[in-house]
Amino acid sequence: MKEQLMEILEELRPDVDFEAEKQLITDGVLDSFDIVSLVGSLNDEFDIEIQVGNLVPDNFNSIEGMMALIEKLQNED
Repeated sequence: MKEQLMEILEELRPDVDFEAEKQLITDGVLDSFDIVSLVGSLNDEFDIEIQVGNLVPDNFNSIEGMMALIEKLQNED
């Protein structure tokens, strides 16, 4: 799962070291347009549906936060 997520993120923003960044939203590394693209890609890649209520900084600030969200949504099915 992490490899797939890293590929999506690197395609979205090749200039960012996502392994090192822990405050992607807080530090403004990802903007709202990036999040919209990211949500679409994550929904497709992982067969999940990220709802508006999940669009909080904690879920997208780091790789770990995104993986936790993906796992949670996959387990809800």
